[in-house]
Amino acid sequence: MFGIVRPCTHRLSEGLKTEWMAHLCGLCLALRNDHGQFSRVVTNYDGLIVSVLTEAQSVRSTDWRRTAGPCPLRAMRTAPVAQGEGARLAAAVSLVLASAKIRDHVADRDGLLGRRPVALAARRVARGWDRAGARIGGSLGFDTAVLVDAVDRQTGIEAVAGAGTPLLFVTEPTETATAAAFAHTAVLAGRPGNAAPLAEAGRLFGRLAHLLDAVEDKAADDASGAWNPLTATGTSLAEARRLCDDAVHGVRLALREAEFVDGKLVHVLLAHELQQSVHRAFGTTACGPAGHGPAVLDAHGNPYAPPGGPQAPGVPGEPGGPTPPPEPPRGPRGLLAGCMVAIGLFCTCQVCCADEFEGPWSRRRREGCGGNCDCSCCDCCEGCSCCEGCECCDCSC
Repeated sequence: MFGIVRPCTHRLSEGLKTEWMAHLCGLCLALRNDHGQFSRVVTNYDGLIVSVLTEAQSVRSTDWRRTAGPCPLRAMRTAPVAQGEGARLAAAVSLVLASAKIRDHVADRDGLLGRRPVALAARRVARGWDRAGARIGGSLGFDTAVLVDAVDRQTGIEAVAGAGTPLLFVTEPTETATAAAFAHTAVLAGRPGNAAPLAEAGRLFGRLAHLLDAVEDKAADDASGAWNPLTATGTSLAEARRLCDDAVHGVRLALREAEFVDGKLVHVLLAHELQQSVHRAFGTTACGPAGHGPAVLDAHGNPYAPPGGPQAPGVPGEPGGPTPPPEPPRGPRGLLAGCMVAIGLFCTCQVCCADEFEGPWSRRRREGCGGNCDCSCCDCCEGCSCCEGCECCDCSC
């Protein structure tokens, strides 16, 4: 699974954890029902936000949940799962964006996709997902062409972007796509007045998704020579952090303009967990004074280096000695290799039971659904007083 919003279970109450898992499983099952078992590999944490938004604006009905059968990802337990138009819209968006990711990997000739037979098979899968996404979206009144157009424009923008190009010029297609998806949740819920503020929240969410992905991939991209928006435009990490913090604040302001029947989970995911995503990407602490970023530069001039400062000379690995150099980053896996690893993770329940696992495609470390974390607070939405005055809770919740 992938996505920038990956809430730690220690920051969710039991009720909110159950709700979050219901939407995650609902998206997975909607993909299966609409386009077969294999399409479940495109399930992602960010896509389920579309389902969460739709439900948060809707009056509860008798069929808003159903009990799903045992699943390896839930350690063979049954569970209530979300169903309906929100889950299906999330499935449509996930399919189209996953198709775009495949085409991007094919164009870059990543891994096995550099081989013609594999590339042809991948293109066939992508076309099938495009058609499925368009079919599902059309049944919900959502034209997925806006997503496809955004992906196509992204390729052209990256081709012309260079030093001095505004970073927001590069993120615009992603912003447009997510704005359209977020706004359509208001249509499905019958709340047209929410369309404008949710479009704004979606636009800024798309900006964050693009920027945080660039920050997390920068070291690996620079090592492999792959295109990265920060490197290509000459944008510093400090400027990227400023844009991310502004976007988080903008999402919070936009959500205040929308009306929800029950917006608690939306608030936790888009007001609090987005800030956590920024801290995670930049390596800063989530709460307290340290959350505003350390003042130490690392050897590469990174203002978001881990605290502690330069090490005194000594023997590597010994107390007081310099930190041993990190292992060079490994490149992402190709499509088929990643799919094989993903199947192994699913079948061995590592996604839901392991503390940490390696992302099947990106190779980045991921938290399992039941993993541990280092958070010391952030239960403020449950009335906890430990976060009073904390930067992560500066949203009048």
